[in-house]
Amino acid sequence: QVQLVESGGGLVQPGGSLRLSCAASQIIFSIFDMSWYRQTPEKRREFVAILRSGGSTSYADSVKGRFTISGDNAENTLYLQMNNLKPEDTAVYYCNAHNSGRNWWGQGTQVTVAS
Repeated sequence: QVQLVESGGGLVQPGGSLRLSCAASQIIFSIFDMSWYRQTPEKRREFVAILRSGGSTSYADSVKGRFTISGDNAENTLYLQMNNLKPEDTAVYYCNAHNSGRNWWGQGTQVTVAS
């Protein structure tokens, strides 16, 4: 059974950094595409970043150059390093695993960027 558990959210000032983690049980990164999405206070769900099974990455334009997605196979953990955070990055961040047309989601972790 695939399970995804996010952690690492919190309150941070503009310009600050956070690292989100997604503990992924029953996941093999070389087989699954792993992504981060976020749901804004306006309830929009937005794509943030993807780590594909082949190892390539892509980012939403709004986070490019500030966020970095990575995976640790030994720890079965997906990360999102977020630097130079802005108030518009405030959202609930979700981890997603995709394989063979199926999707799995974590419960989300809240990130609030405010002074």
